[in-house]
Amino acid sequence: MNANGSPAIEIRGIDVRFGETEALEAIDLTIEEGDFLGIIGPNAGGKTTLLKVMLGLIEPDRGEIRVFGRPPREARGLIGYVPQYARFDTDFPISVAEMVGMGRLGPRTRRTPRARDRELVRQALDTVELSDVADVRVGRLSGGQLQRALIARALAAEPKVLLLDEPTASLDTHIGRSVYGLLDRLADEIPIVLVSHDIGVISRTVRTIACLNVRLHYHHSRELTPEMVEAAYGCPVDLVAHGVPHRVFESHGDEA
Repeated sequence: MNANGSPAIEIRGIDVRFGETEALEAIDLTIEEGDFLGIIGPNAGGKTTLLKVMLGLIEPDRGEIRVFGRPPREARGLIGYVPQYARFDTDFPISVAEMVGMGRLGPRTRRTPRARDRELVRQALDTVELSDVADVRVGRLSGGQLQRALIARALAAEPKVLLLDEPTASLDTHIGRSVYGLLDRLADEIPIVLVSHDIGVISRTVRTIACLNVRLHYHHSRELTPEMVEAAYGCPVDLVAHGVPHRVFESHGDEA
């Protein structure tokens, strides 16, 4: 818990419907200081919807959510968000530092960056190891560099919790692992909620794992059991790495 005694995020009995479609049902979840939670699940299972509920962008039909003890709309400045599928016009004349500085913008923010804003941008770039390309045009970044820059933009806002939606979806395996390594280091300083389809990598990186397919299957553990995955995906799941099926689950009983 933080200084005021509240969890970073506390969700109780959340339901979300879009017309006749149940997007989220009976979601209970608590994110504490020091948590690094990975959420996996099938497409249209509600993962992005859950993040938007945390951000206050979607109002649940039932249930309650608090972010550091406040309603999400009152706590937006406390949440850093890295969205899915970020795209940029590669010809747009903006530098990496200027893009990261956009994380400092808000309704009450001056148009001209102050010394404090510039310092926080510098710190964010140092954190993601992009200081050497601060003045480079964003369109010239590699995929991995761009993802790090987006994380830096979120960090520049001084969030108290960080949400990421498929941060490595468009990256190759090697670059994706470097991003996960960065998040692992950040998790020592800030609670992180990470949505991903990459079951194999996420199971080795995060500290706890949840499976979401409208309903959430979560046991406050890093262990990813076959029962959790099958409940989320609705069928048995075989994992394949480099063409060879393998297990990321703990062994149960006499099972090999």
